[in-house]
Amino acid sequence: MKPLVSIAAGLLLTSVASVSLAAGNPISVHVLNTQSGKPSAGVEVTLEHRADGQWETIATGTTSEDGRISALYPEDETFEAGVYRAVFATGDWYRDRGTETFFPEITVPFEVVDTQQHYHIPLLLSPYAYSTYRGS
Repeated sequence: MKPLVSIAAGLLLTSVASVSLAAGNPISVHVLNTQSGKPSAGVEVTLEHRADGQWETIATGTTSEDGRISALYPEDETFEAGVYRAVFATGDWYRDRGTETFFPEITVPFEVVDTQQHYHIPLLLSPYAYSTYRGS
């Protein structure tokens, strides 16, 4: 019974740590492979901000073993309102796994109005379909 309690405590602390990390950074992403039902580790994600009609890359990251990037926004920059987009390199990710896909990349634009809020972009992914929504 003691090992079970230790495992449960470890899982709880891990989830609390993830939430704490995400709470300090305004943008996070999560990629789930709906074909396998598992997180998509190793997906490269680029965060871009539109300024003066041009897209500027402000950060890149790679999803962790649980398919997440908890802190995608640069820590040393002020979070500004505006239009952003997360670009998921899905073609590379599928190619590395020997799987064909219809989508070489998936671009998810979103607008930041309130810089006091957290913006979470989940991506549900399969080789020939995807879905996204505003997460929390």
